[in-house]
Amino acid sequence: MRALFYQPNCGLSGDMHLAAIVDLGVPAHHIEAELRRLPITSEYSIELQAAAKMGIHGTRARVDAQDQHDHRHHSTIVKMIREAKFASGIERRALDIFAGIAAAEGKIHNVPPEDVHFHEVGAIDSIVDIVAAAIGIEYLAPDIILCGPVEVGSGYVDCAHGRFPVPAPATQELLTGAPCTYGGVQGESTTPTGAAILSASVTEYAPKGTFAPERIGYGVGHKDFERPNVLRVAIGEYEMGAAHAAEHFQIEANIDDMNPEAYEPLFTALFDAGAVDVYVQPIVMKKSRPAHTLVALCSAQAKDAVADCILNHSSTIGLRMWPFDKRVLPRSSQSINTSLGAVQIKQVQQPNGETRWKIEHDDIAKLAQQHGLSYLRVQEILQREVAAQRT
Repeated sequence: MRALFYQPNCGLSGDMHLAAIVDLGVPAHHIEAELRRLPITSEYSIELQAAAKMGIHGTRARVDAQDQHDHRHHSTIVKMIREAKFASGIERRALDIFAGIAAAEGKIHNVPPEDVHFHEVGAIDSIVDIVAAAIGIEYLAPDIILCGPVEVGSGYVDCAHGRFPVPAPATQELLTGAPCTYGGVQGESTTPTGAAILSASVTEYAPKGTFAPERIGYGVGHKDFERPNVLRVAIGEYEMGAAHAAEHFQIEANIDDMNPEAYEPLFTALFDAGAVDVYVQPIVMKKSRPAHTLVALCSAQAKDAVADCILNHSSTIGLRMWPFDKRVLPRSSQSINTSLGAVQIKQVQQPNGETRWKIEHDDIAKLAQQHGLSYLRVQEILQREVAAQRT
């Protein structure tokens, strides 16, 4: 499958990402033409030039904004991107990146994502870097996006809310679940903008399959570290290895002698142990005994804990376990304001480029209780209002 492979062994920033994808082959005039859809064209300029860092040659990018302190709310940026009328893929990627930042900042500062006031990432240069990233990735059209370990740096960084150890709080939050290295260089090597691009884009970190690079690009940064301040990206063919299939496990047991009331606490215990899904299926066993097959899905890391949980909290005396592979559609979440209140929606992109979405069940139930309406009535209202906002 076609793969885009990030190799941020010296971290990445928004301008390094822009430079790297141009060096990889995305036409600069294409990015600039698409960016002109935004209502901020007169407020910035982009400079792209050949550059080198410690003997590594590539492209350097600089986005010069007239006002470096012009910050915006998340809702303002969402409106700006939607009104630009980008192709659906570009719009979705750009919105996903900003949604990730809003969720991270909202968690850090305990405010709803839609109320987040962006500081560094709300400035003109960061908006350009992020939207340019969405334009470039869509132009390359990879089937999968890979990424090696991310170097975050060391020391301290000055943020809008004070002085913090590297990485900045938003950077660390956005890289939750990603393999990171610390202290490889002195200073901040991965910025919140760079982390947000990875967080919303990467399908697989530390890939275990085989990658055959076809083209390579280098985005040269503006800082001087102990190692080259360069982001390397490559495009090529990727084949998942046998080890990839062993990342997920299915564990199941046939149970014919347990009180049905015991399943609910068993489910809770299994989720606490690390299961990502649990379900039961009715079956008929020997001597026509009615029974259930209990199935738990989990990661390889949680396999033993989930298996122990079944043996400790159910009446079975044995299990079946096997590895499996899975394919998951790219997904994101978004907060939408409605007449009944804010709701979270989950949206996925299908292989044909179309998207579909669903309102979170808990939000529908909560609003139904708050307004004294039936679940179905609230669902109907929310579906209509959310659909109207997304057209």
